[in-house]
Amino acid sequence: MIGRLTGTLLEKNPPLILLDVGGVGYEVDVPMSTFYNLPATGQKVTLHTHLAIREDGHFLYGFGSEDERGAFRQLLKISGIGARTALSVLSGMSVAELAQAVTLQESGRLTKVPGIGKKTAERLLLELRDKLAKALPAVAATAISAPAGAQTDIAHALLALGYNEKEALAAMKQLPADIGVSEGIRAALKLLSKA
Repeated sequence: MIGRLTGTLLEKNPPLILLDVGGVGYEVDVPMSTFYNLPATGQKVTLHTHLAIREDGHFLYGFGSEDERGAFRQLLKISGIGARTALSVLSGMSVAELAQAVTLQESGRLTKVPGIGKKTAERLLLELRDKLAKALPAVAATAISAPAGAQTDIAHALLALGYNEKEALAAMKQLPADIGVSEGIRAALKLLSKA
């Protein structure tokens, strides 16, 4: 397998780029998130790659980070999601945004991506919920927008009281940043009882 390429960027024709590695030109499909971060043509670039071998050819996909490649691979494991759709998802949102959408189960964010309908978005959310956290633990942790100090204690208290992550995060977003633990728990419980 080809896991990484470092070479000179020869052409940029979204979503396809041409990368010269030791005199061999590799055509690599990249998501727009990677494309926008590419240097000018003639510059050196390193991409984390995924090689897909199918009956109709060999296809090479490149990513600016290992997290992007990991998310791409998780998307490919979902029934009915091909490489083009996975690239569209990563072109429409960053890996952190995808992880946050999965954590909060927000299908509306996914349906904004071209080619993703409501049913596909719901299937993605369902199937990625546990897989994304295991594949990309650092990204999943930041997607929960890990609150600092007192907010961590408030979040843990809400989870211990039986609220799920989505409910806890929704309540936490409405609290002032400088609120104390006990006041925060009381305020969050009031907000959650009204919901």
